[in-house]
Order: sequence, then C-alpha cells, then structure tokens
Amino acid sequence: MQRRKFITVVGGAALAWPFGVRAQQPTPPVIGFVNAASRQGYARPLSAFLKGLSEAGYVDGRNVAIEYRWAEDDGSRLPGLIAELVQRRVSALVATTTQAALAAKAATITIPIVFETASDPIRLGLVASLSHPGGNVTGITQTNVEIAPKRLELLRELIPTASVMALLVNPSNPTLADANTKELQAAARSLALELHVLNASAEHEFDAAFAKLVQLRAAGLVIGSDPFFTGRSEGLAALAVRHAVPAVYAWREFAAAGGLMSYGASITDSYRLVGTYTGRILKGEKPADLPVQQITRSN
Repeated sequence: MQRRKFITVVGGAALAWPFGVRAQQPTPPVIGFVNAASRQGYARPLSAFLKGLSEAGYVDGRNVAIEYRWAEDDGSRLPGLIAELVQRRVSALVATTTQAALAAKAATITIPIVFETASDPIRLGLVASLSHPGGNVTGITQTNVEIAPKRLELLRELIPTASVMALLVNPSNPTLADANTKELQAAARSLALELHVLNASAEHEFDAAFAKLVQLRAAGLVIGSDPFFTGRSEGLAALAVRHAVPAVYAWREFAAAGGLMSYGASITDSYRLVGTYTGRILKGEKPADLPVQQITRSN
C-alpha cells in the first residue's frame, strides 16, 4: 500500500513538473514606443525600427513586447502617454520625434531612453555630448533641421532668378518651427532672398497657406521638418502640383507623390539604428556608453 502511494505521488509530481517550468519562464521585456504624430505616414520608419530590433535579436510578440503610444499630432498628450509607460515600468523608452524625445527625458532619469530627432540633440538639451551622452539617454539624429538650408539652395539653383521664397512650419511644434525658421532665414540672407514664413498646424490650414504663397509670388517652397508634415507629405505634394509651386521636403515620399524634390537624411537608417540601440540596451548595455549617431546618408 505504501509503495502504491509512493508511485501515485511521484506520478503526480511528474505531471505537474512541465507546468511549473512554464510558469517560471522569464517575462519578455517591454518596450515603450512613443511618437508625437500618428501611425499614418510612418509605416516605412516603423518597419525599419522593427528590422533593427530583429537584427539585435528581438522580435515583437516572440521575445519582446512593444507598447505603442501615438500622440496623434497633439504634443500636449505626450507627458500623459509617457507617464503611463513609466508606471508600466517598461524596460526601455523609444522616443521618436523631437517632441517625444524631450517629453521622455523630462519624465524619467532611470528608464533607458533611445531617441530619434530631426535636430541637434545637444542644442535641444537631450545630451551634453554626442560621443559621451551620459545619463539614461542616447539615440540617433537625422540633423534634417540643420541641413534645411541646403533645400533652399537647391531651389535657388533650379530657379536662379528667384527673389522670394517661402517656408512652411508647424507653429504647434515651436521647438522645430523656431529651429527651421532660424536656419532658413540665415540661409535666405546669404542668398539675397526674401523669405516668408507660412504656418499650418491642421490639414484644413494647408489651402490657406498655399493661397498665401501664391499671393506673395514666392518662387518656391521649403517645407520645414516636422512629424505633422511627414504624415501628410502626399497631400502637400498634391497641393504643390495643383498650385504649380516648386517645393522640397526631407522625405522621398514627397517627391514620389509629385513634389519637385526631396533632400534629407535617411529616415529608415535612423529608425533602424534606434531599433538596434534598443536591442543592445535590452541585452544590458547602458545608454551612457552608446554614442549618439548622426545619419549622413540621404533618403
């Protein structure tokens, strides 16, 4: 009788053993992905991010989980969205777009942050040094704001008789709007051009901006780097064609949709490297030891 009881106990333990092992499997790390814009227009960069993450050995749904937060072009939502992820105690914050990067840095000094920005991260206050970022923050910069003057120069080369040009910015994103304006105004002065700054922070304001551009008799339009415009590059290209205005933007989608040309650092390279850096941090590397990378290859 005792032998039979022993066998029953052992058999029951053997049946329970696989379930116990499964219960002890480690929980996959969670990445908080934040973007100031909407998912619309970001399919290509997002795919590049996931590719970079997979190159580092992580696949969403397999050995890592990603919590997405899109601010839908409303920067005021970012602190709340990021606070949710901080409370969730994510393993890393991926803050794409300049507004998201600044909001993430303000939200935590402990959770590793990998940012993606179109501007100079030192000037923005994200890091003190590109080679030694320090703290819990590192990332990738496209420097698309700093190379904006080149877009104006390209328009001038195509229209050498031009004396008036225009710049479109999003006033609801003052960090990038001010930086774009400062860079382009300096370039316009050096090229002896008169530059008019036009504003649009909602799609219904595009028509008025282009009507003003025509009224000013601007020979060409530079569209300032901004995630709001990025998600609507095809619509902006269509308006440029309708009004017969030579226009330039950073992304190739703009030119593919009919805009005159695009010139800017590769957004896919930027997001892919963000994914790679995120994977390296999940494996134990510290943001302070990962230098900020600058994208030099064009779209």
